Amino acid sequence: MKMLFRACALSVLICSAIAASAQTVTLDYFFNRETHKDKQGKEVRFHYLWGERAMSGFSILGSVFKKEGFKLDSLETAPTLTNLKGSDVYLIVDPDRPKENPKPNYIEASHIAAISEWVKQGGVLVMFANDSANVELPHFNKLANVFGMHFTNDLQNHVIDDNHFEDGAISTKNNPVFKTAQKIFMKDVCAIETKGAAKPVLKNKTGATVIALAQYGKGKAIAIADPWLYDEYVNGRLPKEMGFENDKAAVDLVKWLKSLLQKHNNR
Repeated sequence: MKMLFRACALSVLICSAIAASAQTVTLDYFFNRETHKDKQGKEVRFHYLWGERAMSGFSILGSVFKKEGFKLDSLETAPTLTNLKGSDVYLIVDPDRPKENPKPNYIEASHIAAISEWVKQGGVLVMFANDSANVELPHFNKLANVFGMHFTNDLQNHVIDDNHFEDGAISTKNNPVFKTAQKIFMKDVCAIETKGAAKPVLKNKTGATVIALAQYGKGKAIAIADPWLYDEYVNGRLPKEMGFENDKAAVDLVKWLKSLLQKHNNR
């Protein structure tokens, strides 16, 4: 009986240790806060949400994070050093313009100070932009510029319609981040300029940087030219015969983020 009690106690301790060591990925719900009316006419949130299973959601990406041992969280309020404290990865996706939100929450100096200090202490920030017609870049760039990165107004990978998917193709063959995906799809994205500690991670066929990375203190900041891993483009909508592997790329990206955290923890 004592042995059974000890075994149970050990099991509880192991489970508690695993839970305590689980890394948390927090998705911003403050700078991106779009709403629309549902079938009942009720105003509801949508666009890049963990639990959103529509084409515009991040439910599949969320599942990938969970499979890699992450706990999913979201931040409905402005980021502060206090409410970011429990997060290991912080995702900011496609900040609103007045077109998407009549009263957008812009990224201001106090937010930048909190986020940059959190990164400096070891956090991993991921900034997903968009083409300049569909994202609020001026304030977003104030944050990106802290890390030596700048989202430009250049329109890259413009895809006219479903007959021109190849215009959104990017080769990821032999890329150190995308270890299994060979070819991905990124439609209508911006370009990223880098300086100082920031370095390109992935470029498109024209040579424009679409993913960049910067070391900042003990942490990392990552800029990505589009929120390209939402459900529409990882759930099979892309023509299989064209060889796009956004589903594999989602796994590769999450594993890369996880490895960046492990490198910090192993210092």
